[in-house]
Amino acid sequence: MELLLGTICVLLALGLVLGVALRPSHQLPIERRRPVDGAAPTHLSKLAGGTTGILDRFLSSHPIRLFNNESLERAGLRFRQSDFLVLITAVGLLGMVLGLLVSGIGLGILLFFLTPLGGYLFVQRRVAKRREEFGDQLVDTLQLLSGSLRAGHSILRALDAAASESASPTAEEMRRAVTETNLGRDLLSSLNDTAERMRSEDFAWIAQAVQINREVGGNLAEVLDQVNGTIRERNEIKGHIASLAAEGKFSAYILMAMPVGIIAMLMLISPGYMTPLFTQPLGWVMIGASVVLMTIGGLWMRKIIDLKF
Repeated sequence: MELLLGTICVLLALGLVLGVALRPSHQLPIERRRPVDGAAPTHLSKLAGGTTGILDRFLSSHPIRLFNNESLERAGLRFRQSDFLVLITAVGLLGMVLGLLVSGIGLGILLFFLTPLGGYLFVQRRVAKRREEFGDQLVDTLQLLSGSLRAGHSILRALDAAASESASPTAEEMRRAVTETNLGRDLLSSLNDTAERMRSEDFAWIAQAVQINREVGGNLAEVLDQVNGTIRERNEIKGHIASLAAEGKFSAYILMAMPVGIIAMLMLISPGYMTPLFTQPLGWVMIGASVVLMTIGGLWMRKIIDLKF
């Protein structure tokens, strides 16, 4: 019975994953687009489309913040909220089946409920990585902007050139700012939104420099060169601080992983020796106290090695 249930869940999860991945992403009717291959949609695409359609109608009337469109956009994922929720559900079903086959229903349920946490951590990691890449590319972006301004282009044309010649995510953010400005939005608002979305104080300086230049005039290219020099010096200092704090971070990782590693090693070498820790009330109390103390110690060490300047 468990094998049959697991097989059904695996097939359903794979169908949802393949349906969302292979479902056409266009929103316009096919007759309004160029002639393409008129192959009929598969049953998987119909299933995924129907599922995401139901979720879209539910989310339009009951908005939730879990994996919202804004967070997915900041992570650079080209999914709607409903698409990503379907994928998370499908991965959760696969994890539940694997846990059911390996250990039992308990592990299966645990893996199913841990899947949204894994998806959340994945999205947050993607967001942090894009912001870090945006900051690393900012020096080159400023050089492109100042060079275009010296060549006689406007700031909007310079942003367009930076969008064409830069790598992701700078290209995407610059292209978005240009598109919003062409649609009638104020350039300063678009640049400020970019700085807030990327959490970049350096780019906020650029937006302020553009605003000051629009109000009082002056040589914007020279101002951007000065800002570029300041950002380059700050990045050098940040690199020195990161190298000095690397030893502390590595020590913190070892100290946090050591208790878990020792417990795992003892469970593999002598399972009976560790059994009272998981079966006796005193062992449960010790596990809870250890988790609390390790959390406090981890936060303490993180505060020590996380230097702000």
